[in-house]
Amino acid sequence: MKGFLNAKGLIGIVLVSAVLLIAIFAPMIIPAEFATKMNMRARLDPPSLEYLFGTDQLGRNMFYRVMLGARTSLTIAVTAVAMSVAIGLPLGIISGYFGGLTDNVLMRLVDTLLSFPALLLALTISAVLGPNLQNTIIAIGIAFTPFLARIIRGEALRVTQMPYVEAARAAGTTDALIILRHILPNIMPPVIVQATISLAFAILAEAGLSFLGLGTQPPRASWGLMIQASRDYLDVAPWTALVPGAAVALTVLGLNMFGDVLRDVLDPRARAGG
Repeated sequence: MKGFLNAKGLIGIVLVSAVLLIAIFAPMIIPAEFATKMNMRARLDPPSLEYLFGTDQLGRNMFYRVMLGARTSLTIAVTAVAMSVAIGLPLGIISGYFGGLTDNVLMRLVDTLLSFPALLLALTISAVLGPNLQNTIIAIGIAFTPFLARIIRGEALRVTQMPYVEAARAAGTTDALIILRHILPNIMPPVIVQATISLAFAILAEAGLSFLGLGTQPPRASWGLMIQASRDYLDVAPWTALVPGAAVALTVLGLNMFGDVLRDVLDPRARAGG
């Protein structure tokens, strides 16, 4: 647990925990209508005791919108990454374990998708399917699948060459049992680490798609939508962009730090070195 005790690890844990708590409990405390209630008399008010993060161009309370936007971002990111793992895990294991023609066919398909930047691929899928919450999850999930499948395939290939797998094969153990008993448990630590880091990129992708109008749609609170709506008011109300932008930056920073901590803890070589 050495990696959890350094300053970087503590910062990552604190940031991730804070965002998780906000995403879970904010909607229980803050009614949804608070984030959509307009007050044109308070339009573009700066941060104050009444409006902690100021108001936007429609007089909506930025504090409420940022708090509720945390659930939107995390819901999309977690669901999309889970979808990527659910698709990429069997693809990577089958490709790395069986090799040969199966490996060539699956990896050429993965390489084709990897030839497109993840955000561009998500943008294309979202444009084809249409902009809404569900399609945003599908677009980001598909866009991140090839990268995860590649990593999982490499880990499966490494574990497949281990002596205990060869011994299991020599003993007549079926492929399915070898995968379940030996391959899957031994590749999960790097998969967990990569999935955690992918959450950060998924949040960035969601913000980017929403900023372009192809992600979360109004009136749902979304950090990307808030940044998009602030473009015309940066000179008179910079907080309308700085507040949601800071929320995205701190969440991504926390997830990256937390991912590094998990890598230090779950990587056997890192433990051996500690």
